[in-house]
Amino acid sequence: MSTKAALTYADYAAIPADGLRHEIMDGEHIVNPAPNLYHQHVSRPLQFQLLMEIELKGFGVVINSPVDLQLSPHDIVQPDLVFVSIDRKSILTPSKIKGIPDLVVEILSPSNTKHDTVVKRQLYERMGIPEYWIVDPEDHTLLQLVLDNGAYREVPCHDEVFMTVAPRVRVDLKRVW
Repeated sequence: MSTKAALTYADYAAIPADGLRHEIMDGEHIVNPAPNLYHQHVSRPLQFQLLMEIELKGFGVVINSPVDLQLSPHDIVQPDLVFVSIDRKSILTPSKIKGIPDLVVEILSPSNTKHDTVVKRQLYERMGIPEYWIVDPEDHTLLQLVLDNGAYREVPCHDEVFMTVAPRVRVDLKRVW
């Protein structure tokens, strides 16, 4: 049994900037390299479509990485994209998002596939994030997960995806790849 204290947001905020992606999950420090350029190329059109359909229509805000999302005292992650609805805007602070957003999007990189598809999926499900998208730029797929009775249910999507949380937004995946 470890006697090591679980890390908190204060510990996280003290990590020096080094170009890597730092997160704390279950009180443990996790480090991943910065995303590759194709990852960023895929992120931009996704963010643009969500921005046009959500933020510019006044339904909430879309925030891209790097952004700190504090889900609990010992869980601080940096998702690629986050949607916070007007109803949940109280979780937005000047320095981070503190609470449960409506949608989290993670874009896979070769170095983080298991981290996003297993570890973060379990964390987001446990924390009750209503919707989670896992984007695979190499395979040109998007796995849409919707919280249903405390567990994620996969929603099939092909050339487009419809956000299930309000507002019901359509994203054209052909414009992403």
